[in-house]
Amino acid sequence: MSSKRFNKLPKNTGTLEAQSFEKILPVVKKNCTTKFDESIDINLQINNKQKKSEVNLRTVVNLPSGTGKKVKVAVVCEEAKAKEAKEAGADLVGGDELIEKIKQGDLNFEKLISTTKMMIKLSKLGKILGPKGLMPNPKLGSVTDEIKKAVTNAKSGQVEIKNDKDGNIGVSIGKKSFTDDKLIKNYNAIIETLEKEKSNNTVKGDLVKNVFITSTMGVSYKIKLAKGI
Repeated sequence: MSSKRFNKLPKNTGTLEAQSFEKILPVVKKNCTTKFDESIDINLQINNKQKKSEVNLRTVVNLPSGTGKKVKVAVVCEEAKAKEAKEAGADLVGGDELIEKIKQGDLNFEKLISTTKMMIKLSKLGKILGPKGLMPNPKLGSVTDEIKKAVTNAKSGQVEIKNDKDGNIGVSIGKKSFTDDKLIKNYNAIIETLEKEKSNNTVKGDLVKNVFITSTMGVSYKIKLAKGI
């Protein structure tokens, strides 16, 4: 049963003509009528089914305006790196003892970072971390000896772009309370990253088929891209 609030929202918005992100953003924010600060989300459909190969994107974007969310970061490292991790703002820091807690199923964090040396031990916990999307990955900057940089990025608005088997990608670019300018900067960072990813993959035609914008409890609108990606 739909709520009175939801019933007041515009209907059939998915069938409307696509508009630029800048033009449709105020409409999406106007639809944020709940009492909490709703997230502004972008949903993309990519052309991942190619004739000779399949495109699987997995990368990270450092959103210039942040996400508006607090991320709990854990760091597995040697004792010599512990101080650096704590000073950078890591919530959990440890070595073998932290690995043991993870092995026991204690996953009280949203992002896991590891030094290259400790990753050898951590890699044995793939069955625990993998299904949760928590396994550190050097390509995503979470297996590194530059701990300060990795923690800072994770805390300040780093998001992952990863498509599912059907080519769908969902990513939050901020909150309703963000200014339009901040959300536009974050959106542009996502688009620029996808442009780079296209050049790194063999894609026939456009990589991005459709882009939609919505809020946590709102309705979806189609975005018109300034140019094909």
